[in-house]
Amino acid sequence: MTSEEPMTVALVTGASRGIGRATAVQLAREGHDIAIGYGRDATAAERVAEEVRALGRRAAVAGGDLAHPETSGALVDAAERQLGPVDVLVANAGIAGRPAALADIGVADWDRMQAINLRAPFLLAQRVLPGMVERGFGRTVLVSSIAAYTGGVVGAHYAASKAGLHGLAHSLSRQGAGHGVTVNVVAPAAIDSDMLSDEQTRARLLAATPLGRLGTAEEVADVIAAVVRNGYLTGQSLLLDGGRYPT
Repeated sequence: MTSEEPMTVALVTGASRGIGRATAVQLAREGHDIAIGYGRDATAAERVAEEVRALGRRAAVAGGDLAHPETSGALVDAAERQLGPVDVLVANAGIAGRPAALADIGVADWDRMQAINLRAPFLLAQRVLPGMVERGFGRTVLVSSIAAYTGGVVGAHYAASKAGLHGLAHSLSRQGAGHGVTVNVVAPAAIDSDMLSDEQTRARLLAATPLGRLGTAEEVADVIAAVVRNGYLTGQSLLLDGGRYPT
């Protein structure tokens, strides 16, 4: 943010751990008040809120299952009721699950993956983007995956849900352009976290990464925060993968 821009309220989904938590804390360091969206772990979300408050920023906590379409609006309502209008949206919450062959992906699996990974970011953006445009300032960052480029290892349902975020960003960025509103995608590869516990998978990912290590949640958060600071970057997809897929 520049000195001319107001302090803003940032809603970060999936913020009770991992990339979401690191992003919430980094944005708080940079002067944003933070609404912490979470799925199941209210205790962890409250701990993140305490981290944010310790940095001198306001924090709010709101939970819900993003597989339900009404949850997205409820998160925005809770954030705005407690903190004020949402000017920064980081749609980070998502699910992956175990790798699945095409024949093993059922309709229910497909629908839940799309609901959480793609429909929820759409519904969140649908709620907050008009206010951003009206106020003449806004940042939306959609958190995708290297699977959007390569197909990944989880399955077609996951890759499709993440690839859809790129098309969504392209469309939304055009609608925000000219109004001080940017929309971008940050797409990490495998990040070292408690979500990556399988040693065989970890070894395979390490072998495929030219840098020779996995990324950290803090490194992804740093890129997200840089995107939020930049008012000229929009409609772009930033791949953060340790050199696995040069673009």
